[in-house]
Amino acid sequence: AMDYERNKALLLELQRAAGTGNDRCADCGDPDPEWASYKLGIFICLNCSGIHRNLPEISRVKSLRLDFWDSNLIEFMRNHGNLWAKAKFEAKVPPYHYIPKSRDCMVLRQQWIRAKYERGEFLDTQVCQDPCSAGSREGCLWKLGKGRRQFQKRQFLLSAREGVMKYYSKESKGPKAVISIETLNAMFQVEKIGHSHGLQITYITDGQTRNLFVYHESGKEIVDWFNAIRAARYHYLKTTFPNVPEPELIPRITRNFAQEGYMEKTGPKQKEAFKARWFCLDSQERNLMYFKNPLDAFAQGQVFIGRRDEGYEVRDDLPQKVCMKKKKPVITLVTPMREFVFICENDKKQREWMDALNRVITQL
Repeated sequence: AMDYERNKALLLELQRAAGTGNDRCADCGDPDPEWASYKLGIFICLNCSGIHRNLPEISRVKSLRLDFWDSNLIEFMRNHGNLWAKAKFEAKVPPYHYIPKSRDCMVLRQQWIRAKYERGEFLDTQVCQDPCSAGSREGCLWKLGKGRRQFQKRQFLLSAREGVMKYYSKESKGPKAVISIETLNAMFQVEKIGHSHGLQITYITDGQTRNLFVYHESGKEIVDWFNAIRAARYHYLKTTFPNVPEPELIPRITRNFAQEGYMEKTGPKQKEAFKARWFCLDSQERNLMYFKNPLDAFAQGQVFIGRRDEGYEVRDDLPQKVCMKKKKPVITLVTPMREFVFICENDKKQREWMDALNRVITQL
């Protein structure tokens, strides 16, 4: 019992020790990890420990507080730790490779952990891949068809060298779409697509944002596609903006929507009935898009969101001439052209949307 308590105290001390990196999960960066892999010598969070549990050949996990730790295991943890593991297993992570955070979907975190420890993709011995060749890929993905009824297998081709992504249907001789890497974006959308490997690809065509919804049965394959798109985008950005420093380029490779969900909106006269619409806020493009359904290919409309000094503002009350029978949480988005009125599902959603919109208005 004394050994148990003493070793637990030593382990928790080690987890908090300065200069070890042990105070954050070795895989997703979550603070105060309460688990550890005693085979790899790293401290990890509860969520990542679940992924490690499924890799018994390379990792074995215990709880810092609930399990018994032998003195020799404590010594092993002391001689290794998170910074040691990062230096070894993340020695050659390409700048375009997406490093997941704790809030990211399971498939991204799972494949990151497998790539590091199981496949050794980023060890010092690996040759760093040139983004132009890494941004070239060919293969099949399941794509949501017209009318959002079913997914169909489609051939996709990505070429960083040509600066395009194309996809083909069985019937078509030529490509169904030729997508410029300049406007290409990809983000995981697991809940929205209803598949644990669901990826949303967006691009601009004829001045409009177009959505493609795809997945692959293999988690590795869909994450490889995502990172190939990122490599192609990185190659494009480095070539187009050679003087922009890397820390500024990386966030622009791909992006998630700043906020997404249902709100109700009324028409320009503000006398029309409120209708539920699915909204997506793209903070990089300063664009608020709305769709009839979350899986629509094209938006019904979009609102550009400029800066506060250009006359843009977000308020939590109604314009004077608008009245509602029931008191519901509302947002009025003021633009130089007109005022847009939205009804939110609840107070929490209203706060989230207002915060997100205000962040865009205050960003340079």
